[in-house]
Amino acid sequence: MARILAVDDEEQILILIRNVLKKDGHEVICHTGITEELMADLQKFDLILLDVMMPGTDGFTFCRKIRDQVDCPILFITAKTLETDVDYGFLAGADDFIKKPFSIVELRARVNAHLRRESRQKHQCIAVADIRFLLKEKEVWVHQKKLMLTKSEYEICELLIRHRMQVFSREQIYETIFGYEGESDASAITEHIKNIRKKFAEAGEEPIETVWGIGYKWN
Repeated sequence: MARILAVDDEEQILILIRNVLKKDGHEVICHTGITEELMADLQKFDLILLDVMMPGTDGFTFCRKIRDQVDCPILFITAKTLETDVDYGFLAGADDFIKKPFSIVELRARVNAHLRRESRQKHQCIAVADIRFLLKEKEVWVHQKKLMLTKSEYEICELLIRHRMQVFSREQIYETIFGYEGESDASAITEHIKNIRKKFAEAGEEPIETVWGIGYKWN
């Protein structure tokens, strides 16, 4: 299931999008315009559907503004499909165009194709539920509060979140984070995981699971 943002000033279009994509198991958040609240939550979405012609900030301007903040696919839903409009949209950072009026089949196909294809390396943020990794700042935020992690704790967490659901042994984690020339040994990972879990638990989350006899993974 993906978390999808749809922005369009036509409420009937939003209702259609939500109803269609919910059938594929996606969560669809709809907005009729650009708000400060929306800007603060952009990094929580897996895909953005964006109308071009909106009052206030138009879709091209909005896309260009947020492209450096989000890694997810951005698809324009628009009647503006002249060659110059398409070129301008791609230059603004769009991944695709869906022409109005569109069919349900096309909407589902394009959205799901981009979600399947979405394997680009994350550069800005990784968000899972209420946990957000700000990758450039090397910070973890839980429920809008910054988690105070050491450098090693953060790097362990980033390794696990980037490879979510993959199980890593203590040895694999140690060699990845500290290298073969590390001054300690893999047993240090047990203590790091213990400290990480304590900090997340105090923030109301338990994201790291022990796979007995093998290692650890991020749920």
